[in-house]
Amino acid sequence: MSIFRMSRREKVLACCAPITEKPGIDRRMRVAVLRARRSGATAKEFSQQQAFDKAMAALVQDTPVSAEIAEWFRNEKLIPQKKRTWKKIARNPAVLSIALALAVIAGVIVYIVMERMNEFPGSGTARKMLAIAAARGVQLDPVEAETGSLGDFFFMKYRLEHYDVAPEFGGLRASACRVFDDDEGHRVAQITVPEQRLQFFLFPAERSQKDAKPREFAGWRYVEHEGWTGVVQAKAGVCFMAALRGGEKDLAPYLEKGNRDSAAGTPSR
Repeated sequence: MSIFRMSRREKVLACCAPITEKPGIDRRMRVAVLRARRSGATAKEFSQQQAFDKAMAALVQDTPVSAEIAEWFRNEKLIPQKKRTWKKIARNPAVLSIALALAVIAGVIVYIVMERMNEFPGSGTARKMLAIAAARGVQLDPVEAETGSLGDFFFMKYRLEHYDVAPEFGGLRASACRVFDDDEGHRVAQITVPEQRLQFFLFPAERSQKDAKPREFAGWRYVEHEGWTGVVQAKAGVCFMAALRGGEKDLAPYLEKGNRDSAAGTPSR
């Protein structure tokens, strides 16, 4: 039993199939001819039909035509060739596959470029801190103090210089804190704040490979990881990051208030 089964439309197309193998034949016609040749039920009948059509074509070509009749068809196209439209070309599966592949490649390139544009010295460490902020079961030491005063606590107890909370977040009340070593042996300070479940991290800034100087940057930079967002600032060789579960819009009010206080010449909250 042949696996090439022909539909009614394909059988009709096979009955009027051309006897030549010239390019430009419609795809549906080519499929119908291929199945007719390979189908056990129609292969013999189709071959006989093709032989008969070729014999008739040869007979017609050998039949002499008078000059008067030939003049009628000199400028006529008996079988007009219809050009393929762009819509038909666009529906071709091969064209669609190529377009989809190019779109995916373009999307990946845009994503990589956007990620590179958002990179800054210490962004990798900042993302690790966001993963720590998202982790549960971390034990911190309880503390009751304003976050702005914890810089002195870190210096007196752990000898950590410049581990100061940024003024934009310095007036908030802290509930717990700790100091630990990260996977690279750097000292990291972590502070939890009940307001919006904020978490602060202070860690050494990334250093240059040439002269080992801290690689600092101006202003605030945002970083995201698994639903958490952090805003990072580098100062005096130490990076400060405020993080919460949410987006940039949740951290923006703190930075805007700090800018307003700085412009007014008043200390931030």
